[in-house]
Amino acid sequence: METYDYIIIGSGSAGSVLARRLSEDPRTKVLVLEFGGKDNSVFIQMPSALSIPMNSKKYDWGFYTEPEPGLDGRRIHQARGKVIGGSSSINGMVWVRGNAGDFDDWNASGANGWSYADVLPYFRRAETSVMADQYRSQGGEQHVSRAPVTNPLYRAFIEAGRQAGYPVSEDYNGFMQEGFSVMDMSVKDGVRWSTANAYLKPSLNRPNLRLIMHALTHKVQLEGKRATGVEYSVKGGPVVTAKAAREVIISAGPINSPKLLMLSGIGPSEHLREHGINPLHELPGVGENLHDHLEIWMQQQCTQPITLNGVLGPLSKAKIGLQWLLFRNGLGASNHLEANGHIRSRAGIPYPDLQYHMLGGAIAYDGSSSFKGHGFQAHIIQGKPKSRGRLTLRSANPAEAPRLVFNYLQNDYDRQVFRDGIRLTREIFGQSAFDPYRGPEILPGPDVQTDSEMDDFVSQNAVTAYHPAGTCKMGTDDMSVVDPETRVHGVEGLRVIDSSIMPFVTNGNLNAPTIMIGEKGADHVLEKGMLPASNAPAYRAPDWETSQR
Repeated sequence: METYDYIIIGSGSAGSVLARRLSEDPRTKVLVLEFGGKDNSVFIQMPSALSIPMNSKKYDWGFYTEPEPGLDGRRIHQARGKVIGGSSSINGMVWVRGNAGDFDDWNASGANGWSYADVLPYFRRAETSVMADQYRSQGGEQHVSRAPVTNPLYRAFIEAGRQAGYPVSEDYNGFMQEGFSVMDMSVKDGVRWSTANAYLKPSLNRPNLRLIMHALTHKVQLEGKRATGVEYSVKGGPVVTAKAAREVIISAGPINSPKLLMLSGIGPSEHLREHGINPLHELPGVGENLHDHLEIWMQQQCTQPITLNGVLGPLSKAKIGLQWLLFRNGLGASNHLEANGHIRSRAGIPYPDLQYHMLGGAIAYDGSSSFKGHGFQAHIIQGKPKSRGRLTLRSANPAEAPRLVFNYLQNDYDRQVFRDGIRLTREIFGQSAFDPYRGPEILPGPDVQTDSEMDDFVSQNAVTAYHPAGTCKMGTDDMSVVDPETRVHGVEGLRVIDSSIMPFVTNGNLNAPTIMIGEKGADHVLEKGMLPASNAPAYRAPDWETSQR
């Protein structure tokens, strides 16, 4: 039995950050437990190969939802990274911090000290960007690059947004998220810049930091109302105990973090008893508030042979891969989501609730299907869903996946946003900027026009954007799980620091805000005081109450 100052469970988007920050003091002994293994596959490191690890049993936990009534009873694959770097090693590398209003709303909901002014300094600390100003920085571990936008379809998308009456933002991660922009990517010198590459691996030469891979954490040990250590096994071997002199920090993500709390006897007592688990601390919010971003994609045929559909054959892929292996450039160095947009679906919404990713091809995000011809598509992501579900245990077996019910589209507001999104996207694709490229609509197709037809299309075709969150909500109400300093309510020496503590998802992809949570959470753990709040302003449309754009 070994004793560490801190035990971190999970080496993902937040866990790797914590490993680096907590081990900066050489007197502090840190253990990181990771169920996955190494990230040395070319399919992880080459950005354009993102769909391969996402669908690999070696690198993905393989979670599926229960049949979702709002999605025609489909079971939705929820890919989560099972490798160092966690989901930052298998994601789409889209770098979106979120809207300033998201964090101000977190603060107002009970996550005191997590306003935009509070969190912006941590985004800046994490990042090395292409620019440096009061919003962006060039001193952090997480490298962020601008998409190359060499394909004219991406510039056409941004120009079409401008022609439709929306702003063009020079930096959607800076002053103004609202509008159309060139995409930021978590890519450095043509290589995926996961938190394993950015934070974890550069720290492993520290003698006070130990990483154990292929380690399944069974539970957190409690003595009374204090966490004192963890029980884990490596590759199905004997159960080992590690002690934590200071704190245990769960950074296992929005699915495994609540699962581990419940396996440890922390959660809704009645549910724990159903599985023979002795309830040690009642916290009814564990596993509740489960939600996610849904997305659909709208596809148009392209009249010019310039799309990714023309390079999907084995010879083309081999050439792309060889160029990347030799030079770290070309199509292999991009995630191909190179332009984006953030708009409000209707008047009266204070900040964007629809997000676009523009793809220079007509291809399913996970690579499972593609249009037989040339095409392009816009991914429409509903940024602020109101539907909520829950995560529950299937059994007390730590190796068994939990039960996931998101209740997608349960709230009719969510359906309305997609109806608005389809109509607004058709208007954008109809602008003159697309005249040289636009062929007939592929999806949803010209026959989908009424509200009912759109609802059916969304139910049959919507998929996850892989942004689950909220299952260990941060706040002060009865259903919150951690306080604004990330401490589990009522349990000493135990924190949760990852996207599960988000009160609700941000308007954007979750990797960047999860890294921010890791950075800010580290300062809470170390009790060193917070970075000074920023006074940088953030854009809000002056006529948002009466105008959609």
